[in-house]
Amino acid sequence: MKKSKRMIIYAKDVQNATGRSYRQSLRLVQKAKNRVGKSSKDMLSLKEFCEVFNINPLDFEEFI
Repeated sequence: MKKSKRMIIYAKDVQNATGRSYRQSLRLVQKAKNRVGKSSKDMLSLKEFCEVFNINPLDFEEFI
């Protein structure tokens, strides 16, 4: 069975990809949400996060 890819990114994903602490990863996610114009309760997509930090989404998907 094929594993489905997630569209939504969480702080734990950022932590695994960057090697930063969980708290630092939460701050990065919040920073990306602010730049995109989303509230703290809205979900952030992988595409939006990668656009904010100029990361190739294909490279980042390996850690999700």
